[in-house]
Amino acid sequence: MAATGLELQHALNDRRVAPAARSVAAIDALMTIGTLLGCIALFHVPYQGAYLILGLLVFSLTFPGSAPAAGNVGALAREAVASWSLTVVVLGVIGWATRTVEVFDQRVLLAWLLATPLARVAGHLALPPLLRSLYAARHAQRVAVIVGACELGRALAERLRRNPLLGIEVAGFFDDRGPDRTGEEAADATLGTLDQLADYVKAERIDLIYITLPMASQPRTVRLLDQLHDTTASIHFVPDIFLFDLIQGQIDTVDGMPVVSVCETPFRGLNGLVKRASDIVLALLVCLIALPLMLLIAAGVKLSSPGPVIFRQRRYGLDGREIVVYKFRSMTVTEDGTHIRQATRADERVTRFGAFLRRSSLDELPQFINVLQGRMSVVGPRPHAVAHTELYRKLIKGYMFRHKVRPGITGWAQVNGSRGETDTLEKMERRIAFDLAYLRQWSLRLDLWIVVKTLFVALDGLNAY
Repeated sequence: MAATGLELQHALNDRRVAPAARSVAAIDALMTIGTLLGCIALFHVPYQGAYLILGLLVFSLTFPGSAPAAGNVGALAREAVASWSLTVVVLGVIGWATRTVEVFDQRVLLAWLLATPLARVAGHLALPPLLRSLYAARHAQRVAVIVGACELGRALAERLRRNPLLGIEVAGFFDDRGPDRTGEEAADATLGTLDQLADYVKAERIDLIYITLPMASQPRTVRLLDQLHDTTASIHFVPDIFLFDLIQGQIDTVDGMPVVSVCETPFRGLNGLVKRASDIVLALLVCLIALPLMLLIAAGVKLSSPGPVIFRQRRYGLDGREIVVYKFRSMTVTEDGTHIRQATRADERVTRFGAFLRRSSLDELPQFINVLQGRMSVVGPRPHAVAHTELYRKLIKGYMFRHKVRPGITGWAQVNGSRGETDTLEKMERRIAFDLAYLRQWSLRLDLWIVVKTLFVALDGLNAY
C-alpha cells in the first residue's frame, strides 16, 4: 500500500529510510519525464533543447509528488488524473503566454497527455513491492520496540505496520501497566516492563526504540535513558503533544535548543514567497481579464438600486487584525456593526441584480484588489464579519487558528459544500474543520486544485444566496 502524506514526511525525516521515501516522492516526476521521453522516441522526434526545458519545468512542478492514501487502482487513478490535470493547466498557461506550444510535435504532446496518468498509476503500484523485495534481499528491515502501550504508542505502531516502505518491524511494547489499563490487544503485544527493556534490546539487537511515555512521566523517562546508554539502539522520543490537533506541527531549533511547533502558519520562508507570488500573478491576471466585466457590473449595481457600488465591510484578516474587504453591493443595506444578519434564501434585502451576482460569485471580484493590497489571498479561509468572528470564537474550539493565514476569496471549505449561510453551529464547525485541514495540508498544487474546483462551484451556484 502506498504511503500517506504524513507517513511520507516521517520517512523523509529518517535518514536511513530516506531513499525509499524519496522514491515515493519522486515517482510522479520520474514517470512523467520517462513518459515524455518514451513518446519522443515513439514518434522518432529529435530530442531538442525545447524538450529539455519542458522536462526541467515538469520536474519542478511534480517533485515532490503526493503519495496517495490508498493503494487501490481507483483511488490511484483519481489522484493521478487530478494531479496531472493541474500540471497540464499550468503548462498550458505557460505555453500560451510564451507562445511556445507550436515548438513541440503535437503527436508527442497528445500521447504524453494521455499516457502520463497511466504511467503514474503503474509506478505507484509497482514501487511498494519492489522496495519490499529490496529490503528483504539486503536484510535491511529494522526492528523497533515502543515504550508505552498508550494511545500514542498504539497509534505509532499502527503507522509503522501499515507502511512497509519504512522498512520497520514492530516487535512489541514495553509498559509497566497491566491489561486493565493498556487494553487486551496491547497487552498481548507487551514484551515486558520498563526495567526489562535494556536487557531485551541488547539480547535481541533491537535497532530502534520509540519512547511514547506521557510528559508527566519525566522521572521514569530519565531513568530509562540512563539504562539504555549501554545499547546501540537509536532512541526516539515521541512527545504526547502529538495527540492534540496540531496545525503545521513540526520540530525546529532556537540557537540549538529543540522546540516543537503546535500551531504555526504554513507560509514561512520560501512557502510564503511562493504563496504571495502566486497570489499577485493570479490577481493581476483576473483583474486584467475581468476589467470590462467589472465595469459592466458596477453600472448594473448603480442602476439597479440606490447606494454605493462597492460594499465595504470590516473583517478579521491575518493574525486577527482588522481589514476592510470589498464586494460589489448586492443588498439594499450595507451592514457593518456589532450585529449583522447573514443572508438567507429569499432574503428581502438582496436586490434582483444582487441575487444574480451572489449566485455567480461575481460580487467577489473586487476582492482581487484586496489580494493585490496584501490583505487577502486568492485561496484561504473565507473572512467572516467582525461580529460573526466575535461570536464563533467563543463557541468553536480552534476557530481563531484560521487567522494564521490571509483570508481567501475561495477556500477548501467552499469547494467542499460549506458555502453560503451557516445558520447552525454544526455548519460553521464543518466549515472551520475544512479551513484547519487546509492549513495542515497546504501546497501550491492544492491551491491550484481549489481554484479549478471553484470555477465549477460558481457555475453550479449551489448555496449562493
